[in-house]
Amino acid sequence: MRDFLLIGGGQIVSLIGSALTGFAMGVWVYEQTGSVTRFSLIYISALLPAILISPLAGALTDRWNRGRVIILSDIGAALSTVVIAILLLNNRLEIWHICLLNALNSVFRAFQGPAFSAAITLLVPERHLGRANGMTQTGRAIARLLSPVLAGVLLGTIGLYGIIVIDFATFVMALIPLIFVRIPDVTPDPGRKTGKKSLFHEAMYGWRYITEQSGLFGLLIFFTIANFFAGLAGVLFTPLILSFTSASVLGIILSTGSIGMLAGGLTMSIWGGPKRHIYGIFSSALGIGLCILSAGLHTYAPLFAVAAFFYYFGIPIINSCNHVIFQKKIPPDVQGRAFAMIGAIVGSSLPLAYLVAGPLVDHVFEPLMAPDGLLAGSMGQLIGTGPGRGIGLMFIIMGGFIILATLAAYSFSSLRGIEGDSEK
Repeated sequence: MRDFLLIGGGQIVSLIGSALTGFAMGVWVYEQTGSVTRFSLIYISALLPAILISPLAGALTDRWNRGRVIILSDIGAALSTVVIAILLLNNRLEIWHICLLNALNSVFRAFQGPAFSAAITLLVPERHLGRANGMTQTGRAIARLLSPVLAGVLLGTIGLYGIIVIDFATFVMALIPLIFVRIPDVTPDPGRKTGKKSLFHEAMYGWRYITEQSGLFGLLIFFTIANFFAGLAGVLFTPLILSFTSASVLGIILSTGSIGMLAGGLTMSIWGGPKRHIYGIFSSALGIGLCILSAGLHTYAPLFAVAAFFYYFGIPIINSCNHVIFQKKIPPDVQGRAFAMIGAIVGSSLPLAYLVAGPLVDHVFEPLMAPDGLLAGSMGQLIGTGPGRGIGLMFIIMGGFIILATLAAYSFSSLRGIEGDSEK
């Protein structure tokens, strides 16, 4: 675990620096333009390129040493940060600069993510994979918890330029362990002829490998569906809370959720997950579904805080258990392609969720739950009517779908028994 802790620790520090810059950059763009559309473009430009290029990035990752891929990705991200700093220092930073550099950063992440996930398998004994993935999730929770608070304070003291300098320093800290710790090369299995006909052929091999294993394919489909509904809940969480309380209460509830995420990551880091990790996925998914459903039933802020805590508590557990299963079931020489394909498919559910959330709320559910809406006399008697109650109804439906999807996934023996000793 020593080598993993050195590399993983550096990556977590870098993640915190990137989260600070991302948060501060969003605030800067909104303050400069006052445009929600341009504010959204910053996040879209950071998300879509990675999804589009991931399959090819995974194929290249499997061709190269994973450590070198992570180093080059970190250097590329650091250089793009330097460019932003130079433009800002010369008062020439514009929105299109940020979008372009965000897109470049997204490409580097498309390489870094699969390489790091595949490197964990090479660095960590199989019995500790759950703990290692839990530590990675803990790092993300720390970044989520600290970045809004720290960025808000730092913006008022050292400004955006100072935050970018800190981000660059964290990139350097992430590179140092990678220079001294070598991630082993992977020898392809001679019994499996993937061929090198073309980069596209190799990229698609990750998809074919997953689809040929019914359990892995079922897990991918289930995870994508759950991620879509969780994405809908994530993007609508803020407007739902603001429909009945203040922004300060929203901040408290979101902070409570971040604490829950940190607690879940620490739990996985110490515990490592259940013996059958698929049960960790099913139980966490059921809990997440119940939290989303319960959030739609009421407008009582303390109960929202409890739901947010347990919702985010389950996310590191379900993510860690999911990673462990894929790391155990997929050969190391295929993991770059497989993780890239998984990231592209699961990741594509989020832009879709963001795309449909607004129209569904504005044109379907909010009108249904208006005081004179079609459902005012039925569901309105249970959850109330007026602003935000249409979103509440969506939460009930989304939570119900996640619960039903989990029960349906459990009914498939190939998925339930994915880790061996398949149950009939």
